Amino acid sequence: EVQLQASGGGLVQAGGSLTLSCGAPGFTFADYGVGWFRQAPGKEREGLSCITNSDGSTYYADSVKGRFSTYSDNAKNTVYLKMNSLKPEDTAVYYCAAAEEPPYSNGCLAVRRKNYDMDHWGKGTLVTVSS
Repeated sequence: EVQLQASGGGLVQAGGSLTLSCGAPGFTFADYGVGWFRQAPGKEREGLSCITNSDGSTYYADSVKGRFSTYSDNAKNTVYLKMNSLKPEDTAVYYCAAAEEPPYSNGCLAVRRKNYDMDHWGKGTLVTVSS
């Protein structure tokens, strides 16, 4: 069982930046789509971004487009979510998840289609944005 781990959350003032990391010991993201998600109290889980590691293509939800960016460091087997211009409404628990790319699994299609059917999920990290 692969257990991804998101880290890097914390308290930041509105307008500030944070970078989250996602990885798992012994797990390689090559040939996987890796997505970032968040869930705020009382709200449904929201897919924010996804990177297809085989070609580096990315997807962003409208709510974060232009403020968040996702990228991979294959040497470190780590995927990052760089968050800029944070707003109080960005406060949530942030998760990363991975799905093998088609034809073996959904890859980033699971995020684009908003069904979030990923193969491996990780424990989240809390991001709190103060006003």
